[in-house]
Amino acid sequence: MQIEKGIDKLVKTVRVMILDKPGFFGKVATAIGTAGGNIGDIKLVEYGLEYNTRDVTIFVDSDAQLQEVLEELGKVEGVIISDIIDPVLEMHRGGKISVKSRIAIDSISTIRKVYTPGVAKVCQLIQRKPELAYNYTVIPNTVAIVTNGTAILGLGDIGAVAGMPVMEGKAALFDALVGINGIPILIQSKDTEEIIRTVASIAPTFGAIKLEDIKAPECFEIEDRLGEMLDIPVMHDDQHGTAVVVLAALLNASKYVGMQVKNDTVGMVGLGAAGMGISKLLMAFGVRKMLGADINPGAQAIFGKEGGKPVTLPEVMASSDIVICTTGVQGLIKKEMIRKGQVILALSNPRPEILPEEAREAGASFAADGRGVNNALAFPGVFRGALNARARKINNRMKIAAAKVISSCASAGELVPSILDREMHAKVAEAVERAAFETGVARPRTEEIEET
Repeated sequence: MQIEKGIDKLVKTVRVMILDKPGFFGKVATAIGTAGGNIGDIKLVEYGLEYNTRDVTIFVDSDAQLQEVLEELGKVEGVIISDIIDPVLEMHRGGKISVKSRIAIDSISTIRKVYTPGVAKVCQLIQRKPELAYNYTVIPNTVAIVTNGTAILGLGDIGAVAGMPVMEGKAALFDALVGINGIPILIQSKDTEEIIRTVASIAPTFGAIKLEDIKAPECFEIEDRLGEMLDIPVMHDDQHGTAVVVLAALLNASKYVGMQVKNDTVGMVGLGAAGMGISKLLMAFGVRKMLGADINPGAQAIFGKEGGKPVTLPEVMASSDIVICTTGVQGLIKKEMIRKGQVILALSNPRPEILPEEAREAGASFAADGRGVNNALAFPGVFRGALNARARKINNRMKIAAAKVISSCASAGELVPSILDREMHAKVAEAVERAAFETGVARPRTEEIEET
């Protein structure tokens, strides 16, 4: 994730009535600081005859510290706490996305064109030439965001419905960053066959399928088989979106320390969805020596079949120039394991396998954690480019093209650019579209047909 204020803190908004006299808000600020809280936004809600009501956003480390802040505020004369608001819950209330008409429905004439009887003309055109759906429907700008909720963020198997806020967030990013309609699809099943059948059945609605937060190893089979069955892109973002951003980060990190990624020995610690996706893309990029460690023998076997060399964690740390960790195990990497000059990317969120500052103290030439590597840097532009090309799949050339652009858009001293850099997302889309045509997976444009 991108580094931002309060990333690991609890955020609460305290609504307080403050006596409208000089110095009283200063007492509020002092009370918050005394309890160890940090002040964020301050918003005036209402003027009163004697009291003004303000919303004060507070960053704290825990619920216990929040209680300390409230106790300190309660001691301040002329201050009344009227409400405690969770801004995260408020932002999610009612959901984060909606479906709206692009056309103003303001007359009967308009209704007759967008619905019956006028719509029949468009239906008949598509019936005669199905590819015209790319011209006259929302299909080519719509992506299914599919999950069964078995690997939600750092929360694990919490179920598809509990994962819906994450899917809504992905859809919101699609819309805001590249203008794609992302539609969450929740499948409350762990049956691989049922998931594949369901997605294949609904696929005609979409221009692409984005698989999200489905645990390994099931995610590998689901993606592979859907990719073979469908004539539209299918991409598991946990694998490939993450891999694109990791490659981009490594391209920049290597500049800072004078390394060449292709010639280095890369060690992968954790061979789940993200670890496998990263490993496969790095090998496709040209990394010749890829080591991998995982406590799951099945994961190591899959890694070996893909061309990596399964080893133990100590062997990874002893032999690798670059170490990438995606285990979810806080503190797994100890300072004494690190060799001088290594590049360490400990990507597990919210707590990495080793803190970057500890890795650097131990001799790493470069170190970063998961706050600097977010797949939201990649997936919007990758899908935008694939849709623009009307691609049949998203291949390694397209992903590598995306990684190179992301790397090039980072400012001096940055590992990767900001997620909110819309120009970067547009450049990624252009590069991905170009790579789709160069590799023969793009479709030619469909000519429009006039009614005869």
